[in-house]
Amino acid sequence: MINKRLLIKNLLAHNDENSFYDKKRFLNLNEKEGKAKFLKHVCALANSNPANNSFIVVGVEDEDNKIAGVDFFDDSKIQNLVNAYLQNPPLIAYENVYFPNLPEGKVIGLITIRSTGKICSLRKNIWKYYGGAIFFREGSISMPKDFDIYIRDNNSDTVAEIEKQASNNIEHTLDGVVDFLNNRHKDLDANYKVFKEQFVVCWAGNPKKNNGKIYYSRVDIELINEQVRLFYSALDEVEISMNENSFTTTEYVQLGLNNSTQYYPLETVTITFYDNGTYKIDSTLIFEPPQYDKKTLHHIYNTNNTLLEKIKKNLTLNKHDLNDLKDLPATYLLCYLNGFEEAKEKLEEHRWLIKEYNPSIYISLKESLRILRKVKYNS
Repeated sequence: MINKRLLIKNLLAHNDENSFYDKKRFLNLNEKEGKAKFLKHVCALANSNPANNSFIVVGVEDEDNKIAGVDFFDDSKIQNLVNAYLQNPPLIAYENVYFPNLPEGKVIGLITIRSTGKICSLRKNIWKYYGGAIFFREGSISMPKDFDIYIRDNNSDTVAEIEKQASNNIEHTLDGVVDFLNNRHKDLDANYKVFKEQFVVCWAGNPKKNNGKIYYSRVDIELINEQVRLFYSALDEVEISMNENSFTTTEYVQLGLNNSTQYYPLETVTITFYDNGTYKIDSTLIFEPPQYDKKTLHHIYNTNNTLLEKIKKNLTLNKHDLNDLKDLPATYLLCYLNGFEEAKEKLEEHRWLIKEYNPSIYISLKESLRILRKVKYNS
């Protein structure tokens, strides 16, 4: 079993960017340019490594390998994006890896890419790349190739040795459990459970009972063996259940208008553990968004647009404006879920403006975009 934090350290310590490893300060999958560049690198790494894993480490400074961190990214449907744009798409997994010195909520992203053994290419046009384009890694650069196209295995031994050096052990696991329970979440209700005598899942949150069920807020869930954070949210409510073979979370989001809100189930994620030392994660979107009167939403949508214009022009907001601004991410979300397609674009376009104006509202904005991303990739 691989300790993903050790794997990242080994990649950073022993290798510059090369034909099986790339690093990024961040990913921008909300815009076509960022999405296209990401797909280019995935395609190139898959073609350059037909017989072993390739990796992209996200949240690292390019110049000095400083571990800067990125926001927790819980999009389990990133495979859908790759499948939509790549021919012979590789298997791809995005994991959030905890590092002790990062701020709360920040992680290092680890993308693992496994080729199918066939030439991978773009299925259709995106940004400035044309459908049919094939990319390979040349040193640390992903380059298009039009001739002499074949896949070859040059890195299996190197990657196998790096993964071997990142193998987990009892000391790492015990240290991880103690740190999670006693240090990182000593102010929360923290628990752990062992599955199949080898997997340890830790979770923490603020519990509350409602109709005989226990729900958690400020939830953090981690698969300790691999140092992988499975779930993190400072806002939403989560229901947790388990049996001898699996650990299941159901996430709820709070939505509503005019101070009348309720929780709606968003997604169920089940991690199933097997006797042979493997596990599988399945996610199911169960979201049924609330529907509202279009006239009311049209008024809210226009109000939000006006607020953004005032901020861009550095105009003073009155008390009523400030209250509306606090609800802007959630109300834009409701507008989009009720057919206002431009609402999502408004959130993405003005995210940095909101971050500079009010960091706490920016946190809500990120949560709204996270929900929209889930809905989009599951549709």
